[in-house]
Amino acid sequence: MASQNLHFADEGAFTGEVSPRMVRDTGAVYAIVGHSERRQLFAETDDTVNRKVRAALTAGLVPIMCLGETLAERESGRTIEVVERQLRAGLAEVPESAAGKILLAYEPVWAIGTGKTATPGQAQEVHAFLRATLKTIWGDAAGNSVRILYGGSVKPGNIADLMARDDIDGALVGGASLSPGPFAEIVKYR
Repeated sequence: MASQNLHFADEGAFTGEVSPRMVRDTGAVYAIVGHSERRQLFAETDDTVNRKVRAALTAGLVPIMCLGETLAERESGRTIEVVERQLRAGLAEVPESAAGKILLAYEPVWAIGTGKTATPGQAQEVHAFLRATLKTIWGDAAGNSVRILYGGSVKPGNIADLMARDDIDGALVGGASLSPGPFAEIVKYR
């Protein structure tokens, strides 16, 4: 079970927020942080995402840290620059020992809820870059231990092509999870 968000403070006067402890107490194991909608609609910053990653880890949760570029950033050739900034800032002060307790989710903003999907090649290029950058941050073993998911209009028709890529370790499924039939096809993939 996972939460779609959490606050970085364990307690305090933060009306409307859910603390990491509250998430953990529900039985959840994972917490999505830095989702593009949170970044765009709720003005979450790379610093906020970092605080949430560290709070999730402290609470014994597995953060699913989302990263991704907008269509304008992709079209201007800034994809790698954007995801590198998000990755390095999101993992600031996170020790190498936490590498196996974190999931990354590359979710190009332009592919979320639009029906557009990064080609398997585009997704693999970003995933390979993320993996290489993780290795520069934490070393080869720790960098290889992080699972990197793809999110962005994942559906039965593209799951096999995405999962065939070396650096795509799984999927962060959004809209397709709302329809039992298509979601079951994705879940059964292997």
